[in-house]
Amino acid sequence: GHRTMFLRSMLPAARVASQVARRTAGSKMQKRSMADVPIHPGPTGPDKRLVLAYSGGLDTSTQLRWLADKGYEVIAFCANLGQGGGMNDEDFSGIEAKALASGAKKCYVLDLQEDFVENYVFPIIRANAIYESRYLLGTSLARPCITKTMVAIAQQEGCQYVAHGSTGKGNDQVRFELSTYALRAGLDCVVPWRIPEFYNKFQGRADLLEYAKERNIPIAMDVGNRPPYSMDDNLFHISFESGVLEDPAATPPDSTHRYTKPLNACKETHDDIQIIWEHGNPIKVINMGTKEEATSPANVLKMLNKLGGDHAIGRIDIVENRYVGIKSRGVYETPGGTILRAGHLDIEALTLDREVCKIRDGLGIKYAECVYNGFWFSPEMEFLENAMNWTQRHVNGETRLRLFRGNAIALGRSSPNTLYNMDMASMDISGGFDVSHSEGFIRTQARRLTAYRNMAHPNGLPLPSIPKTSGVHIN
Repeated sequence: GHRTMFLRSMLPAARVASQVARRTAGSKMQKRSMADVPIHPGPTGPDKRLVLAYSGGLDTSTQLRWLADKGYEVIAFCANLGQGGGMNDEDFSGIEAKALASGAKKCYVLDLQEDFVENYVFPIIRANAIYESRYLLGTSLARPCITKTMVAIAQQEGCQYVAHGSTGKGNDQVRFELSTYALRAGLDCVVPWRIPEFYNKFQGRADLLEYAKERNIPIAMDVGNRPPYSMDDNLFHISFESGVLEDPAATPPDSTHRYTKPLNACKETHDDIQIIWEHGNPIKVINMGTKEEATSPANVLKMLNKLGGDHAIGRIDIVENRYVGIKSRGVYETPGGTILRAGHLDIEALTLDREVCKIRDGLGIKYAECVYNGFWFSPEMEFLENAMNWTQRHVNGETRLRLFRGNAIALGRSSPNTLYNMDMASMDISGGFDVSHSEGFIRTQARRLTAYRNMAHPNGLPLPSIPKTSGVHIN
């Protein structure tokens, strides 16, 4: 309600954060890199207020209590980003009570699903952004969404610090902190997993559980039946990494099928869908068999997640290059996002100019790198976002897809802004295309090739030898 409206009303001001930082923080904010981030053993000034990105799990619950023990006044923030993908939604009803019992002075639990999909997922689809040709950036794009609201809470509550539970080896620490420093001046990040006193005390899960028991932190104490890997999920995707998956040769256990069914268990009959596009955004999805429809950004993604998951669409197992210089192995399931990417590419084929498409594809690689590396709130990202939005002005129409056994198969597409001329493309009628012009076009294009041949290969390019006895002989 009112609280959400306040947060959203102030968030767009991030666009001028870098200028604000320079004006208000002076030399403090100059030449800041990850190596310059201060490590806080505890607050030294009168301001002891801190916002912690909180999930309610063992790690962040333990960190909450530890930070409170160090003298911080902790405000917990839990973001509902559609964990569960719309199929097995996470229950957030007990999060606030758990945070307060763990030592928080206050807890915000905010539903950011529509914001997440509209302002973070859909831009990825519009840009066709994909990291290293395979990863649809599901975890990467969630971090700026969380951070933006966390910084808004910090401002509202008058906090000087924000904290997150990411490890010191991964990408997420970079994403959280670069976003924080880009959005507002005067905030510092407290990262328990980079504080020696913390990481020396907690060598593993057993140490965290023991501390939770000692400090009466409300966490399930059983260690049995725990998945042998870590998971992170939101409405766009679920990821699995670490544990048994750290060996890139190891086959992922069947239990990593959460958003998508295995191929041998997927639906045996196809589903046909129609996606309506407006300026590159999917504004409606229709199940052409059941006539079910979805229109809001979050509901569009939920519907496609369910359909795609039933048909084993959108699962990848990859080794990727982390920004911090480490290769890592991850298993990702992005059913709805994979379908949206296929549909978006298809509607663009009708409506996007060839040369614009080429330039956009090149920029898309940089776009994906910015998202993956944590530069969502950066000048280069502002430029890329404006460029991508310009390309989508006429990406309107509808695409129809058949979902079946791991595939999203195009059935047809149409657009009021189509650049496709059926008569001109036809092999049966002239359609206003004068074929006599083709000879001059070909000879003009060949001039460059023959010039190069004469210079580099004056005797001509090597050709395959043809046996003199080859050919068809008739007796």
